[in-house]
Amino acid sequence: MRDVLKTIVASARDLLDAEYAALGVPDDHGGFAQFVVDGVSDEQWKAIGPLPRQHGILAAMLHDKQAERLPDVRKDPRFGGWPATHPDMSDFLGVPIRDGDDTLGTLFLANKRCPKPEGGCGFTEDDAELLGILAQHAAIALTNARLYERSRELTITEERTRLAHELHDAVSQKLFSLRLTAQAAAALVDRDPARAKGELQQVAALAAEAADELRAAVVELRPAALEEDGLINTLRTQIQVLDRAHSAEVTFENCGVRALPPAQEEALLRVAQEALHNALRHSEAEHVSVVLIRRGQGAALRVVDDGRGFEPRAVRRAGRHLGLVSMRHRASGVGGRLIVKSAPGEGATIEMEVPGG
Repeated sequence: MRDVLKTIVASARDLLDAEYAALGVPDDHGGFAQFVVDGVSDEQWKAIGPLPRQHGILAAMLHDKQAERLPDVRKDPRFGGWPATHPDMSDFLGVPIRDGDDTLGTLFLANKRCPKPEGGCGFTEDDAELLGILAQHAAIALTNARLYERSRELTITEERTRLAHELHDAVSQKLFSLRLTAQAAAALVDRDPARAKGELQQVAALAAEAADELRAAVVELRPAALEEDGLINTLRTQIQVLDRAHSAEVTFENCGVRALPPAQEEALLRVAQEALHNALRHSEAEHVSVVLIRRGQGAALRVVDDGRGFEPRAVRRAGRHLGLVSMRHRASGVGGRLIVKSAPGEGATIEMEVPGG
């Protein structure tokens, strides 16, 4: 979002030939969540100090619905509280950035580079109209950014809710079995030492399984480094950790796939994680392979396990989707498709194809 706002501010300053331009997005605490400037050097910006608060002319612009043109902002009764190191400003043009009745921010310019009428403002009505158009673009950018952040928050919440259920269902069951088996061993230790030894061996096995579940959950809770490392490195790292955390052998191979559009990479990563989760938690597989294959400008993801398999239609009728619905939604959301191949006793293959950018 900040890059978009910088572009809008720089465009406004350039088109209206102003010395300074700025865009402020207020927060809920009397300050600004974003404050983007153009025409101010890094040295000047550091000398100015902290971001401005919502007071004076800035506060007025957050409440006014109309553009404001001033011949000299310093002579306005609302002017005040500006740092001594702030660049000197005279004529001023500001417009609110609005979404319906909500004010999202303020876009303003200062010091028009032109001859100014005596006692008048260098910025014209046409300038105000043009700046209003740019403010509308800023409103769209801000609204889209907020929706995107909200979408990310919902996705994170959904992922954590899913993990919470998994921890409860898997680890809690393991620990419950562990407690019962330990109690049985304690009851048998005096009258049947051999059986007690068998129960204690079962305790050790259950404890190891519970540890595997916890390690896998920790791996999934770690934020994916997709934006920093890309799909290939992120998948390779996560699969290496899963291979160490589980008794099953988990391998990864990349066959010519390079960088893809961000939406495709995220969808492929999420489907790979869901398919790995199914294979490692439910299939009792000994080997799980993850392969990325280049398909023209796009790519295909293939996750194959040698576990007990399932009947896809029967799973759907029983209401246990194993995340298949979610995976199909992710695939269709980026213009791709999901193919599921499995049968009882024959393992499972999950394949997702996505087009290129």
